[in-house]
Amino acid sequence: MMNKKLLLVSANRLADPYPVYPIGISYLQTYLKKNLPETDVSLFDMNLGTINDLADTLKRDEPDFIGVSIRNIDGANSLDRTSFIPGYKEIIDTIRANSKGVVILGGSGFSIYPKELLNILKPDYGIIGEGEESLRMLVTSLISGTVVDDIEGLAYFKGDEIVVNKHVEYLKSLEISFNETLSDFYWERSGMLNIQTKRGCCYNCIYCSYPIIDGRKVRTMDTDLIVSNLEKLYRDKGINYVFFTDSVFNIHNSYNIELAEKIIKSGIKVNWGAYFSPHNLTDDILALFKRSGLKHIEFGTESLCTQQMHRYGKNFSFEDVLLNSDRCLKHNIYYAHFLILGGIGETKETLKETMVNAGKIRYSVFFPYIGMRIYPGTPLHRIAVEEGKISPDDTLLQPTYYLADGFDYEECKRMALQTGKAWIFPDDPLSEQMDEMRIKRNKKGLIWEYLRKP
Repeated sequence: MMNKKLLLVSANRLADPYPVYPIGISYLQTYLKKNLPETDVSLFDMNLGTINDLADTLKRDEPDFIGVSIRNIDGANSLDRTSFIPGYKEIIDTIRANSKGVVILGGSGFSIYPKELLNILKPDYGIIGEGEESLRMLVTSLISGTVVDDIEGLAYFKGDEIVVNKHVEYLKSLEISFNETLSDFYWERSGMLNIQTKRGCCYNCIYCSYPIIDGRKVRTMDTDLIVSNLEKLYRDKGINYVFFTDSVFNIHNSYNIELAEKIIKSGIKVNWGAYFSPHNLTDDILALFKRSGLKHIEFGTESLCTQQMHRYGKNFSFEDVLLNSDRCLKHNIYYAHFLILGGIGETKETLKETMVNAGKIRYSVFFPYIGMRIYPGTPLHRIAVEEGKISPDDTLLQPTYYLADGFDYEECKRMALQTGKAWIFPDDPLSEQMDEMRIKRNKKGLIWEYLRKP
């Protein structure tokens, strides 16, 4: 009996400000190669190939199963509300026209809108949330002809009804092997590769979809496997920058300390960055992280007004933000603050407080988003319905934002400019600068450090 073939397609084509390594399908491929050895698993990345290349691959390889990973529904930018769904439909239509294989959707974008995307894109199946074991079970069941109804995370048609099974069990540890073609491309174009150290998020930000995608239970990955992957990237490919893609890195600091100590012990000189919350840090922890290679922190701060932070569901204050910004500066760690301006409850007074407080933070870069993208199932969704901002039956599949009444974007930009700090708004043209730094000057990792102001 010939081996079955599974093609994993990364459908993401967003490359602004830089293309992001498709970490999800790399974890899938690594897991399935080990746990489904009778199936040949290959990858196709829409950032590397065209729609015609995909058609040619399908006709040549004749895969039995095609898994399509949908990462983003849109760019989460209220100033550019382009939906990516027409592009995904083009991909699915191309697959249907050139293959008889079973089509399975997954990825973070699909996990937020499983029923809507099943209806629009008409795959055979979908998988929400953590996909490795669910996809293995689905492929195994389809090959053997056994029932698939009880597979965790499976989304499927049952007559005219759509059924979405919940996730209860999660994997304890995951290996990853980086595809050589992909790693070469992303190292050149984005200057970094991605690795997860945790899945799940225990925080309660009112707008956030991470708990919907990955669950609230935080699962930490095997530190030895992570360090082994870092060593392989460093020694085999000369890759010396990675970004840890956890929703928030500085959860479970005992685990993070163990990871940092093992990176130091390995002797490799790899720099890294991650998303942090501006609390739950100490001088000793930051000093250790710095020795292990921490170079960039992207703080999910969202506002510099404590009242707004708490309204957004944050469990820290501006005092925490200022303290940990100063700590980063002390340990020579670059840091940026990501903000949401014009979100729920924002007033002229709270916005002014954010601008005044921005002046107190030294050598940072501020990346503001305007308004809050409303995702189904979040507390913000409920609030927006209660306030009449949206109707209860709105699927929110089209990019929909909560913007505070009376918010003036141009006035906001003017206020930011007056602070004398480095602000990068969503409509600021940066792509040429980024390309210049990455490709022509061969700068690696996050490069917003060059934009900082005192």
